Amino acid sequence: MEASIPEQVIQPLLLASDSSHSLDECLQFLIEASKTDSGRSDLASKADILPSILALLQLLPYPSSRHHLNLSLKVLRNLCAGETRNQEAFVDHNGSLVISELLDSAIGDAETVRFGLQVLANVVVMGENRQRDVWLRFFPERFLAIAKVRRLETCDPLCMILYVCFDGSSEIASQLSSDDGLNIIAETMRAVGSVEYYWLKLLVSRLCVEGDCFPGLFSKLANHKDSTFTSDHAFLLSMVSDIVNERLKEVSIPKDTAHFVLGLLSQSVQVFDFASAETSELPTGSAVIDVMGYSLVVIRDACAGGSIEELKNDSSGGNVDMLLSSGLIELLLDLLRKLEPPTTIKKALKQSPSSGKPCPYRGFRRDIVAVIGNCAYRRKEVQDEIRERDGLFLMLQQCVTDDENPFLREWGLWCVRNLLEGNEENQKVVAELEMQGSVDVPQLREIGLRVEIDPLTSRPKLVNDTT
Repeated sequence: MEASIPEQVIQPLLLASDSSHSLDECLQFLIEASKTDSGRSDLASKADILPSILALLQLLPYPSSRHHLNLSLKVLRNLCAGETRNQEAFVDHNGSLVISELLDSAIGDAETVRFGLQVLANVVVMGENRQRDVWLRFFPERFLAIAKVRRLETCDPLCMILYVCFDGSSEIASQLSSDDGLNIIAETMRAVGSVEYYWLKLLVSRLCVEGDCFPGLFSKLANHKDSTFTSDHAFLLSMVSDIVNERLKEVSIPKDTAHFVLGLLSQSVQVFDFASAETSELPTGSAVIDVMGYSLVVIRDACAGGSIEELKNDSSGGNVDMLLSSGLIELLLDLLRKLEPPTTIKKALKQSPSSGKPCPYRGFRRDIVAVIGNCAYRRKEVQDEIRERDGLFLMLQQCVTDDENPFLREWGLWCVRNLLEGNEENQKVVAELEMQGSVDVPQLREIGLRVEIDPLTSRPKLVNDTT
């Protein structure tokens, strides 16, 4: 094989490696030498090294020369790591074309594809011209073919290339947000299953949290043979949920995304029969339960923040308005009423087996209460709606500990405080409930309130507890 390689290709490599031995030893030497900045710089000063490696990649047949092709890709990868002269030489000598032709031949070989993608990743990080060179050669067909390999080891370098190109060019960003681009992202997500790769998460953050691609990408993950939710749907929602929570003070999801997520919550509630329950927290492994839970958590964080007045210049205020006008409170109260009482109340009442339904996952009740509490914060229309829907007594019942809902009591107190703050009608209803013995809420003292009889009206009322 080595005898068939032209001398003008192999001789520069042998000289650079100070080797008169085999091609294998020569390439191994160059791999080690190119691992350091000084080594890459020294090899870059020898103008014929990188072109010779590219020529070698074109000359060696796949798969019979797979070993030497992979070694050559490793050399090329290292040469292009932060070394501008080598990156420019890569572009000048049509490196993207060489890599694309090799990967076309080796598309089912995850290791060779991974090395090829690592080369491209090291090239695109150094500017828009290099990004455009790679993008024009690979988008969309070749990127899609690579994504369809569905191997974990090719996912991260592929996502790095996509993200860096997306971040560096508004034109490329528009193309990746298109139908063709979302097909690539969807195939990549199917490859990783439930593993949150760094670059994939960055892509989802830009496309689906900052951008408006979530509904489109979610639809791409559907199983067209089955109308129900898939594990890929649950994975995407879990990732979006994590990102929204981590960037709570930085970004607000687009209004169309918030509306779409509310639709997912409604649909999952309709599909799930509530006859069975998972004992674990999210993720449970059940696609429909996980979609339900992560939708609820995304909505919780979308509704977090101040009053409408405080958020009037913030798109998150618009999200809450839209969610409320779409029936969010009615849906959540109906869900709470469907559930069996919290364990503390069941024990106190010494009930026979309840006709209520179990929580579908550990923390479900808490998440519902958290959403209501966030929505009620200084929003009188929410406070009033819950009273008008006879929900105050129901919400008071959530101020207890529950074995299946960690921190329910804390969220319940937060919610009740928000429902009562500045709302005399709600305070009056709660005071009368306690005086009638319908409800015993010693926790009211923990949020600074107590019941006393108004001397003018002889009716109970809530007052600030200063004792």
